[in-house]
Amino acid sequence: MEKTTDVFALGNALMDFITEIDDQKLLEMNLKKGETHFVDEDQAKRILDNLQRQKLKMDRLPGGSAGNTSRCLGLLGAHVLLCGKIGKDIHGKIYLQEMKKHGVKTKVQSISKVTGHTFTFITPDAERTFSVHLGASVELYQEDILEDDISKSKVLLLEGYQVEGKTRKTLLYAAELAKKHHTKIAFDLSDSGVIRRNETFLHEFVTEYVGILFANELEARDFTGLAEKSAVVALGKDVDIAVIKRGERGSLIHHHSQILNIDAVPTKAIDTTGAGDTYSAGFLYGYCQGWPLEKAGRLGSLLASKIVERKGVRFVKKDIEVVKKLITQE
Repeated sequence: MEKTTDVFALGNALMDFITEIDDQKLLEMNLKKGETHFVDEDQAKRILDNLQRQKLKMDRLPGGSAGNTSRCLGLLGAHVLLCGKIGKDIHGKIYLQEMKKHGVKTKVQSISKVTGHTFTFITPDAERTFSVHLGASVELYQEDILEDDISKSKVLLLEGYQVEGKTRKTLLYAAELAKKHHTKIAFDLSDSGVIRRNETFLHEFVTEYVGILFANELEARDFTGLAEKSAVVALGKDVDIAVIKRGERGSLIHHHSQILNIDAVPTKAIDTTGAGDTYSAGFLYGYCQGWPLEKAGRLGSLLASKIVERKGVRFVKKDIEVVKKLITQE
């Protein structure tokens, strides 16, 4: 079957709320500075009501790892399809509008739950504290995944966050369909906590299904127990392409027993949120175009250097077009 979709992305559909706040207000909301807090619906509502009551300025952007990568892929001109769940609320509507604006086709269903969201609190010292309510995003089931969508895709993109809870069955179902239809599975390890809590499952899953593995340096160390260069070699024994994203130190790509060292692009970083997701978008775009992996990695680095120059995962179409033209003319 002809592969007409570049990337089919499966992930937690979340809205990001970004606000600047002082330390005292964090204490008043019982949030420990610098940490990620998972909260239930009532707690999330109290936090949002509190912020709105104080009339604090909030930036609202669609988020989630797969969502961030999909938005960037869409602006690059890739054929990308995103599958997820949102609530029947204003934030769900905004999420869909923004995806459409970024050129992303969606199989995102609305259900009678709150749209999942993340509050990012930035204190004067630039430290970030997170409050997350997954809401409707975790109500993603096997019947929401159409085999035809996966069979027509070059790449199935999955998040490590989905190995926990009831989305694990959905992830495994999608992976089986991809394996059946020779769709390359790209998987991001996502978080060191996820790795530690699911170590055995993740090793088995990566070995069985994954073709392209993304990790940052901490995730790679926690997954392999090794330092970066040794880690990328170890990862490369289990997958076709292993990528370690190292921020300002660039990235390492292992393929066919070779290691490519991709330099970072010098920039003035204001907010590194979403840099890894953006790198993945550039890399996957190049991969789906049949580019050499070094060229795909350079596109990822250039795009990541642009996203960290502003607050929030906010893509500027003109920046992406300039970067893409720069790489494609090489």
